[in-house]
Amino acid sequence: MPRVSDEHLERRRQQILDAAQLCFARKGFHETSMQDVFAESGLSAGAVYRYFKSKNELIMALTTQTMVDVRAAMSEVIHGDPLPTPAELVRTLAERIVAQSGPAGPIRLAPQVWALALVHPEASEYVKDAIRAMRELWHEYAQLMHDAGWLPADADTHAVATAMICYVPGFMLQHLIIGDPDPETLARGIATLLPYREPVAQPATT
Repeated sequence: MPRVSDEHLERRRQQILDAAQLCFARKGFHETSMQDVFAESGLSAGAVYRYFKSKNELIMALTTQTMVDVRAAMSEVIHGDPLPTPAELVRTLAERIVAQSGPAGPIRLAPQVWALALVHPEASEYVKDAIRAMRELWHEYAQLMHDAGWLPADADTHAVATAMICYVPGFMLQHLIIGDPDPETLARGIATLLPYREPVAQPATT
């Protein structure tokens, strides 16, 4: 018998993830059964379980996929030229969140996996790793701001990153649950709190 190609296996895996995402977005994680995923994907239980052993594995895989996309978008922006201001950066991230938070959007799964992490050890370890990875990107951005002269010379860039990472989940929860604000409102608030100033020129050394 011919071997199944890696491309075929990846397509099948993505087919299952797409079906699970629709089910979770429509009914919520707790109300969705594996039977719902089987029906939505059009695959047998055996075919689905070949890739994912439980709902927990499905939701963690989906959230990983989404967070990798968000981190990639942030990395691209912070390494752009010129360096984005905090307001410009959070606007870009907020726009990405809005684009992926529709009725079947993957961003809607994030609060569900956060809740799962409070009671499920495996999910907890995953979420810790995801938060640390995101915070490392914020720390990298804080260091870039420091190097550009946007922060005081003695600034604690780790503390800056720890504070700034809070903006995005807060926006996400407001947008998903209340239906507002929009990215421009968030950016305007950040610009007020953290106004951009031209770096102070350093005295020339002799």
